Amino acid sequence: MDPLVLGLLVAVVTIIVLFSGVSVAVGLLIVSAVFLLIFDGARSLEMMPEIFFADLNSFTILSIPMFIIMGAAIASTRAGADLFEALERWLTRVPGGLVVSNLGACALFAAMSGSSPATCAAIGKMGIPEMQKRGYPDGVAAGAIAAGGTLGILIPPSVTLIVYGIATETSIGRLFLAGIIPGLLLTLLFMAWAIFATWRSGNTAVLSPRHYSLRERFEILPRVVPFLVVIAGVLYAMYGGIATTSETAAVGAVLCLVMAIVIYGLWKPRAIWGVLRDSTRESVMILFIMAAAGVFAYMMSSLFITQSIAQWIAELDVNRWVLMGLINLFLLVAGFFLPPVAVILMTAPILLPILQAAQFDPYWFAIILTINMEIGLITPPVGLNLFVINSISPNISLRTILWGSAPFVGCMIAAIVILCFVPELVTWLPDLVMGPV
Repeated sequence: MDPLVLGLLVAVVTIIVLFSGVSVAVGLLIVSAVFLLIFDGARSLEMMPEIFFADLNSFTILSIPMFIIMGAAIASTRAGADLFEALERWLTRVPGGLVVSNLGACALFAAMSGSSPATCAAIGKMGIPEMQKRGYPDGVAAGAIAAGGTLGILIPPSVTLIVYGIATETSIGRLFLAGIIPGLLLTLLFMAWAIFATWRSGNTAVLSPRHYSLRERFEILPRVVPFLVVIAGVLYAMYGGIATTSETAAVGAVLCLVMAIVIYGLWKPRAIWGVLRDSTRESVMILFIMAAAGVFAYMMSSLFITQSIAQWIAELDVNRWVLMGLINLFLLVAGFFLPPVAVILMTAPILLPILQAAQFDPYWFAIILTINMEIGLITPPVGLNLFVINSISPNISLRTILWGSAPFVGCMIAAIVILCFVPELVTWLPDLVMGPV
């Protein structure tokens, strides 16, 4: 069978298997085993266990569970609520300052936790009811939190960028730096739209500032500053040449656990056990997908599907930006149905050589890919963040949440367009700190 036709068959079967309700990792293993058995013989199955475990045999992978523990420790405390309160008190004089405070809290909490659902839940539980109480439109309130939660996979430390770095053998430290300015850009675009939508609603009451004394502004800082210091310390250790990514992640995890115990009284064994249990579950899920994706990639390569797709795309006589547009469309559709980790592991190794041949920077593409994955988090049919918001605010209909999130999808598309015209927004900071590639 022609490898391209076989590749199309693999794609169709994979989609069917994943839509059957099987977990992503198990689905990839089933598809890999079946196609290897049919088209490459039973002996090819002997390599599957070795490849499965070989893909996990990397010291860098230790950073994933460590950063997840770091985020889980923060998510189990009132840090999200305190971030929201602190920013509200300091940004109260900004028109529509409450929604701006929520988005700022989402950005900061995302930087600490690296988890989009955790960010939505932590900030939304307090932020959405408060915005509703002050008269903000339900769509703006829910959409802002849903969109703000997506920043968790872009602003470092990001588990998604770690997975991309491992899958493509690119520098994780450089990827983290590459995500900072685009993350800030996306946050500012979200804030701009939220302020405009609030103003357009015509409710002048929500635009009037609420007065806080200087004492009220400063009294909440001791609760949030230590966590921000931990984030700054983690980034300094990583880029100051003090520790590797995995070592930095381990130190950050310990410090966040200590901070959670000291500041928020997370000292009960049951609470600490909950943090470790949830972290283990999420880590195992991600590592299982990574190992299964490695087997899937082996199957694709053994049957010459990967090579044939790469050659076919390389031979297309199209402008490189047309090629990038088609890839973005593909990633967008994939992100509608699959979690970011699965999309990255399944597509990045195939797409990266093609993009490098077309003279696209791999670090720039990592950010473009991640923003595409962010869109998938607030669009149906999966739209994980939409359902998180619906679960914490059942009084807001899913339809309202969906329509409230739609303009923020436009902001993400605008960010992709801006980064295409000004790629230096991605590459400048990594080149400044770590030198040109």
